[in-house]
Amino acid sequence: MKKDDPAAQQILDPATAHAVLSWYVEAGVDVPLSDAPQNLLALKIKEPAPVAAASSKTPSKLAASSAIPTSAALPLGSPEAKNQAIALAKAATSREELATAIQNFDGLAIKRTATQMVFCDGNPQAPIMVIGEAPGLEEDAQGKPFVGASGQLLDKMLAAIGLDRNAQDPEASVYITNVLNWRPPGNRTPSPAEIDISLPFLEKHILLIKPKLIFCLGGVAAKAVIPQGDSITRLRGHVTTWSPQIKELGDAEIPVIPSFHPSYLLRAPQNKRLAWHDLQLVLSHRTQH
Repeated sequence: MKKDDPAAQQILDPATAHAVLSWYVEAGVDVPLSDAPQNLLALKIKEPAPVAAASSKTPSKLAASSAIPTSAALPLGSPEAKNQAIALAKAATSREELATAIQNFDGLAIKRTATQMVFCDGNPQAPIMVIGEAPGLEEDAQGKPFVGASGQLLDKMLAAIGLDRNAQDPEASVYITNVLNWRPPGNRTPSPAEIDISLPFLEKHILLIKPKLIFCLGGVAAKAVIPQGDSITRLRGHVTTWSPQIKELGDAEIPVIPSFHPSYLLRAPQNKRLAWHDLQLVLSHRTQH
């Protein structure tokens, strides 16, 4: 290939290619959609097609129903979006209905970038409910919470105190979910607005499961479950109590044991000894109840 060949000029040297790839990863790009790069700035934006006027001879049910606000038209963080999330959560009387409500709710923009909803895993009859942050790449692909590297560590942590998410015996199993049911792009930390709009679904989820204990993993989950709490570093190692913030959903008081998220422990393995102490609290509570 000649040096003046345009195709040759498009080949990057290894150092430059690595820098470009790192930039994409930091920007949250983790799934290629095409083998060839696309210059989005060069694309021509098509003008929207004009909307045909409705015929006066035929009544339009669609036009009549358009006056009713939908979640797709409600901005994230607006009182209307939050009220609709509360109404959907309140109407759900089973896990299946709650999953359908979350699936149909369009007040979260991250729903549009996720592959699928990640609702739960484990035994719904288990006395311990594990609550994490949000799905990651593997979870988004498989549709189950905690199945990636952090999920493998979580399984080892639970096995150390005799628990297994796949156990048929509820007393030996756990039930697992997340604060958010959709993966944030690039595995970024969920925003306060995303946590707040997901809170009605999370709280109704807890009320439907009625666990005897909540094992809360990570700072994001701790802030959602214990809003008046401190940082996860100060919260962990203690037993506190959860009660729903949205009182119209119901009422309950459930013990909560916060701990580090497994993904954090993978980055800071020196804190596994502290997590082991938290697991001992879970085991102690389990044997006492």
